[in-house]
Amino acid sequence: MKIDAFNAQGGKAECSPARSIVLVGLMGAGKSNIGRRLAIRLHLPFIDADSEIEMAAGESIEEIFARYGEPYFRSGERRVIARLLDRPVHVLATGGGAFMDPRTRAAIRERAISIWLRADLDLLVRRTGRRGDRPLLQVEDPRAKLAELMDSRYPVYAEADLTVDSQDGPPDATLERVLEALSAFDPAADPKTAVEDGRRAVSS
Repeated sequence: MKIDAFNAQGGKAECSPARSIVLVGLMGAGKSNIGRRLAIRLHLPFIDADSEIEMAAGESIEEIFARYGEPYFRSGERRVIARLLDRPVHVLATGGGAFMDPRTRAAIRERAISIWLRADLDLLVRRTGRRGDRPLLQVEDPRAKLAELMDSRYPVYAEADLTVDSQDGPPDATLERVLEALSAFDPAADPKTAVEDGRRAVSS
């Protein structure tokens, strides 16, 4: 990946990815927050997949879940993300379940660089507790639900090209770890080696 010097006053971006960058991870991991900051640093457009889905449906995600159910939502999500991946290079934040769909995962693998923002349970509970519009957390014990989602989804998120730990503290600290991982990532290298190198670089 091409590396350039970054000028905080509006100079060149730090790296010039040839592919779009897709952020994956559980709700509360910071995908939209970090994605917007990353797009600014890389001088790329930012797209939030959930917002695109809501615009296409004319309803909120919460309304879609309540009216049609999760399978219907996932089908629409798959189509929207496939369409978004056709756009010029950008930063894309996806919903927590998007990467679980095998066809979506394959499309992202083929056409983008995927980054898993990994967060621990306590942090996810604190962050998601600030909002009441998470359909999957409309349950008696949101913490237990998040733990269940971690168990089922984290092994799949681990298939992303890079893993970056999203930790409590200033978002810019997580952003710097993302940029470090991207700078070290060589998409032409052996995929397993590239992923392991990226994890070592950003998980300490």
